This record gives sequence, C-alpha cells and structure tokens, in this order.
Amino acid sequence: MAKLWRLSAVQLTSGPDPLANLTKVEQLLAQLPQSAQHLVVLPEGVAVFAGPDGLNLQLAESLGAGPLQSAYAALAKKYQLYLLVGTLPTCSSDPTRFAASSLLYNPEGERIADYQKIHLFDALVNDSSKQYLESATTMPGEKLTLVQAQQLKLGMLICYDMRFPGLSQALAARGMNVMAVPSAFTTVTGEAHWHTLLRARAIETQSFVIAPAQVGTHINGRQTYGHSLIIDPWGRILAEADGSSEMVLSVETDLDLCQQLAEKMPVRHHNRFQSEFKHE
Repeated sequence: MAKLWRLSAVQLTSGPDPLANLTKVEQLLAQLPQSAQHLVVLPEGVAVFAGPDGLNLQLAESLGAGPLQSAYAALAKKYQLYLLVGTLPTCSSDPTRFAASSLLYNPEGERIADYQKIHLFDALVNDSSKQYLESATTMPGEKLTLVQAQQLKLGMLICYDMRFPGLSQALAARGMNVMAVPSAFTTVTGEAHWHTLLRARAIETQSFVIAPAQVGTHINGRQTYGHSLIIDPWGRILAEADGSSEMVLSVETDLDLCQQLAEKMPVRHHNRFQSEFKHE
C-alpha cells in the first residue's frame, strides 16, 4: 500500500516582527490544498529574523509555553496538518543565549517533537554581513530528533547542520525517511553549496529532503539565498523556489520509494564504518 504524503516548504523573507511573520505564514498556508497526510515545513528564523542584537533573547519562550508557540500550534490545528516551525527562540540553560528550536505540531495542535540546532554558524563570508557568529548568541543543542507520525519518520536538522553528514546518517540509521532542513543560507554560500549539499544528503540517506529557506534582502541588510527545495531519495529535485520571492512549494510523495531504493541498493547495510571500522 502506497504511503502517500504531501510535503510542502514555505519560503519567506522574515523580519523582526513576529506578528507580521505569522500573518505571512498563514496567508501561504491558506493557499495549500487539503491533504489527509500533510507536512509543512517553515524556514529557519520564521518567527523572528534580522532584528537588532538581543531581540531573539528578548522574545525567547520557555519550551512548551508562550504566545509564539501557541500561535503556531493553532495554525497546525486550523489547517489540519503537521507543521514544523523552522526555528523560534526558546530559553536555554545560559541566560545570555537562546536556543534555536525547531518544533513539530500535529493536526491537533500538539507539539510532538522539538530539536535545538546543534551546529552553529561561525564563519567569515564575502557578503554584506561579512561575519557570522551564532555561538555568541545561540546555545547549541545536545540531542538528535527523529519523530514518527504514521508512516512518516522525520529527521530534524537546521541549516548549517547539513554540512555534517554524520548527523543525517545517524538519523538514517534510526529509520528516517524524510529529512527537514529549515534554513537561512547566505547568498554566497547558497550559490556555491546549497544544491550540492542537500542532494548529497538525500542520496546518501535515501530519504526525501524538504528544505525551506529564507530569501532576499532583509530589514537589517542580511541577504539570504532562497531556492527552497524538495528532493526525492534518488537526489532528484521535485520542486524548487526562486531566489527572490515568498512562496510555497508542495508535492505529493510516496514514502515507499525510500524502502524500495534501500532494497535495491542497501547502503546502510553496506556501510562498513558502522560495523567493522567503528571508532575505538
């Protein structure tokens, strides 16, 4: 029996006003077709992005409580879908830093999974921002998150995490068939690496990849790449957004394809580094 799921990716130019961002998300959700089994993934920084220093920390909520979380939970319930909030700021154990949390809500509006960004983007980039130092304001996560909802086995990553294949391979070893990678890639790194990294993660894990992105020039001058993607386990691009517009991508997929490919090419079973060459 086919395991049909609709996968949707929302591309936005989020700003520092959480209410304005939420309104844009709802406008795009209202355009989506009704589907019995539907996962919608929002980009990194969907709730608040490109604001003044300290805004994320100021707006950070305790995990499981707060107006931002309640508002996105209500959207999942209203539109009867699984809604993955790319990131919103939550409180961490360090009062000077927030956690970048991805939160998954079910069609009843219940939070069924959360993930805090593990790999933080500290880099020099030849763009208008010049330097990124996420570790100064963001507390890194400490756990992997794989959540099962019916036939969906969703592995959760965030943006820079995609550069570390050990993370996605660890999720694949636990049975992942869809990888969510909400992102806010810079235009410079996006042009160089975005498509290559995401297609590689899909191919090596034999999973669907859904990667919604921030796009365009933001209120603080930061430039993001866009080109949100939905990719199948063979590495084929099923849908791609442009590099300038807010929009939503949506495709119907058969999750059985992951198992079919694994039976024809059982790369997880063949991976000797998971058996014979384990680190001592």
